[in-house]
Amino acid sequence: MSDEPITLMTLDPGHFHAGLVQKSMYEGVSPTVYVYAPVGPDVEDHLKRIQGFNDRDTDPTHWAEKVYTGPDYLEKMLAEKPGNVVVVSGNNAKKTDYIMESVFHGLNVLADKPMVIFPDKFAMLVAAFDTARENNVLLYDVMTERFEITSLLQKALSQIPEVFGQMEPGTADNPGITKESVHHFSKLVAGQPLTRPAWFFDPDQRGEALTDVSTHLVDLIQWACFPGQIIDYQTDIKMVSARRWTTDLSLAQFSHVTGLEAYPPEFQSAVADGQLKVFSNGEMIYTLKGITAKVSVAWHYEAPAGTGDTHHSLMRGTKSDLVIRQGGPGLEQPTLFIESHDATMEPEVKKAVLETLQADYPGIGLKPAGDSQWMVTIPDKYRVGHEAHFGQVMQKYLEFLRNKSMPDWEVPNMIAKYYTTTQALKLAKPN
Repeated sequence: MSDEPITLMTLDPGHFHAGLVQKSMYEGVSPTVYVYAPVGPDVEDHLKRIQGFNDRDTDPTHWAEKVYTGPDYLEKMLAEKPGNVVVVSGNNAKKTDYIMESVFHGLNVLADKPMVIFPDKFAMLVAAFDTARENNVLLYDVMTERFEITSLLQKALSQIPEVFGQMEPGTADNPGITKESVHHFSKLVAGQPLTRPAWFFDPDQRGEALTDVSTHLVDLIQWACFPGQIIDYQTDIKMVSARRWTTDLSLAQFSHVTGLEAYPPEFQSAVADGQLKVFSNGEMIYTLKGITAKVSVAWHYEAPAGTGDTHHSLMRGTKSDLVIRQGGPGLEQPTLFIESHDATMEPEVKKAVLETLQADYPGIGLKPAGDSQWMVTIPDKYRVGHEAHFGQVMQKYLEFLRNKSMPDWEVPNMIAKYYTTTQALKLAKPN
């Protein structure tokens, strides 16, 4: 594909991530984007978001959206194929089918997470990767958190034995690696209050926490603990436990986020005492190549004033623990700490950060944070923000397209990731 112009087709955009992929322009990508979607507020909100990027005062984009709306939007896209890359970000219940149809018809796909939310559709996703390979197209998912600076530095430090030692295998009660994230239904995106579609609150359309947001955390665990290594989902992953629970929303809260005056009729089975009970929280414990990992995701209505979504991560090493903390005074942004087990390790820690890591990240530093503990100081230039990470993922995907290949571990590890999330839901959810 290196000699072909790249033209995007946006399929059924129902999540704001579809718009964030187009927050920037890209060299070699046509400014004309073809949108295929059903009639409704989802596509209207998407087009308004793109127009907002075009109209902004600073670094405006110049996308030209060519839109088809109708009940046959998928068939129309597959028949016309005016582009060669399908961007999929919307109702997650449909996503696996969209992916399969697209690669079957010889189209590259950049899919927002998650690619699959139902355990019984995992086999279809595996087949889609096989079909993509047979048709010489690239299927890839949007893993923005790999570009977050504290995650990058935590991974890098874990590869320096003089500081980290070796990964502790851990136990179910004290995992070797833990990742937790807290999210909020009411938030700002691109400076504007986010309106979420009603389906976002239906686990059978959006996916539960175990198969939705957990995707990022499972991905980070694979990427950080076993960089560049192929993971075999059939032999390397064993689920230990999983659970799920609800976030309860009042009608006023639901209305504020969706703009709807009442719960949809199909939601009535999830309403009790006037509260919509949304299965948006989950926790899983599993082993990956002998390392015990714990993933937790929680959703609240909105964050306290001056705060936002949070991320916590602990990698336990034989010499030091690497901890990302967020939340509370001074920790408004994710902050990385090195907590050594030996009081004599200061020279090794300073060398690792001030020499080894500064070669790739000039300007990072160290600040004492207690006995044998240091905070890694990070210049603002590396904190580009969550929305900018979508452009970084797109740049990486464009690189893969131009090279007509991805690293050999990417596809098997995507499959392993979705095996982990779907198996967790299968274990947690009663039949």
